[in-house]
Amino acid sequence: MSSFSVTEPTKRTKWFAGTMVIVYALITMLPLAWIMMTGFKSPADAISYPPKVVFEPTLEGYVNLFTTRTRQTEEFLAANPPETWYEEIVREYDMVIAGPSKFGERFLNSVIIGFGSTFLSIVLGTLAAYAFSRFKIPLADDLLFFILSTRMMPPIAVAIPIFLMYRQLGLSDTHLGMILLYTAVNISLAVWLLKGFIDEIPREYEEAALIDGYTRFQAFYKVVLPQAATGIASTAIFCLIFAWNEYAFAVLLTSGTAQTAPPFIPTIIGVGGLDWPAVAAGATIFLLPVMIFTILLRKHLLRGITFGAVRK
Repeated sequence: MSSFSVTEPTKRTKWFAGTMVIVYALITMLPLAWIMMTGFKSPADAISYPPKVVFEPTLEGYVNLFTTRTRQTEEFLAANPPETWYEEIVREYDMVIAGPSKFGERFLNSVIIGFGSTFLSIVLGTLAAYAFSRFKIPLADDLLFFILSTRMMPPIAVAIPIFLMYRQLGLSDTHLGMILLYTAVNISLAVWLLKGFIDEIPREYEEAALIDGYTRFQAFYKVVLPQAATGIASTAIFCLIFAWNEYAFAVLLTSGTAQTAPPFIPTIIGVGGLDWPAVAAGATIFLLPVMIFTILLRKHLLRGITFGAVRK
């Protein structure tokens, strides 16, 4: 009689689960792969029907993304032959490169605002979560629910009041204003997630540190923070994803100096309308920082998701 384990899955279950994971991964990765492929298509191939899977790759989309172009006369084009490979691509449309586009500036704004607000959310969220976890705070449950309720409001519900307030304070179209706004939205998520992680850290570790002569802050910095690293890393990823992809507030509150990439990418105009290869190229580059950040912290993310799931 063969033995049967309640906890160990059968081979058929493993095969089925593996197949479902592969199918799900392919389905979720297909749109990303299509966007990346579109970035290497010509404008005609990008809008062709039926869609082209096999095509001649070109960097025209990336050239259009990073440059601004202007049309010139045939005499001017004949007197000024192209000197670089990207100028040759533009000359196919009887145009010349007038200068760099604003995509680089908008991308840098996304980096500053996204990572700045994430850092601030983690710092404030960790301190608040530690206070809720370790100290007796009056009406703690009500305060936690109030903090969480700020996450429930749709952006459009508070967009106009925030716009008027920012205009009075001079924070419209500024990096500081966007960092503070995204921090205010993300801090509720940070507090709730980090409180769960800190609750799982035994208090005895801090008590032993306090007996050894550590101050409360030293015990927090040298004992709690290292053990909460997995929670901090996973929380940072979620906060960064929100700040990186946010569109509504960015459209309403920024237009030039602090405008991020999400509202800028859809405005890329080509010769005959929306330049889909340039839009796809911008979306591909825009995905890279979050993808790299998540890959670097993937071990902490997996540990953070399962942290505290099994209790001894």
